[in-house]
Amino acid sequence: MEQILIDLAAVLAAASPLIFATMGETISERAGVVNLSLDGSMLLAAMVGFAVAKLSGSLALGFAAAALASALVALVLGVLSLSLGQSQTAVGFVLALLCTDLSSFLGAPYVRVPGPAVPHAPVPGLADLPLLGPLLFNHDLLIYASFLLLPAVWWFLYRTRAGLVLRALGERPQTAYARGVPVVQLRYLYLVLGGALVGIAGAAYSLDLKQGWSYRHTFGTGWIALAIVIFGGWQPWRVAIGCYLFAALQAIASRSQGVLPSVPTQVFQVAPFVLMIVVLALVNLLSSPGAARRLAALPPTLRRPAERVVAWLATPAPAALGQPFQRP
Repeated sequence: MEQILIDLAAVLAAASPLIFATMGETISERAGVVNLSLDGSMLLAAMVGFAVAKLSGSLALGFAAAALASALVALVLGVLSLSLGQSQTAVGFVLALLCTDLSSFLGAPYVRVPGPAVPHAPVPGLADLPLLGPLLFNHDLLIYASFLLLPAVWWFLYRTRAGLVLRALGERPQTAYARGVPVVQLRYLYLVLGGALVGIAGAAYSLDLKQGWSYRHTFGTGWIALAIVIFGGWQPWRVAIGCYLFAALQAIASRSQGVLPSVPTQVFQVAPFVLMIVVLALVNLLSSPGAARRLAALPPTLRRPAERVVAWLATPAPAALGQPFQRP
């Protein structure tokens, strides 16, 4: 039982940077902007956060610098796509490549250099509770923050007027504009805010989960975060399930290396990414027009639970996602 709790706690910890990245991307995509620079901006933020924390001796400055670096990348995306009308997909992809190479070039002096790390901070009293103590209250401040960020984003999106307006930006921006909502300005705001959260995710790797900086330190993680947002249907709780699922797959892959020593290590490293792609393909299949016909052919006892699963998985993207806004 103790080992199970340790493993579950490790999964919660490993998923915390993904929680920050996916919540940031969920916010920006709900507002109608696809930030495909995610992978590159996470790398750049991880490098900047580690370098600033190393030079200043302050973890707070490191995280702030990482958030600022990624927010600036998001701002560039906004200027080119929201103001100049360029394709969000094309601009985001180019920025991802640029930031990846920039992180390698600027981060060369810090490769394999020891640096500061987020200290362990068990909650006094609560960490000693049976079951919940080691699972939820024996982490560091960054992981606790990921626990709080998830319900905060959900509450903001679905329980506040500002969250309603944000969702309108991604669904019916013309209607929102007709009601006096400054669509472009708010899209800028939420894109930059989402970028800042992505930056915190990058620093979470270099200053906490994968302490230090190395060449392409978080490479591929940003693309997985984008995939998880799609898997989660742009809904915070479902997105979080995707984060924890991916972290669990990574943990299983890591454990399997000792059980199957004859299998190349690269197979276990790649397996979680492949499985996530398979899940995405399944979601896309279930949301296709032919899925309804296949479900109709099932017996009634199987059709109803199958329809519930499909309805849960096949959530459509925000209607105006990635589309430029034209003022009437």
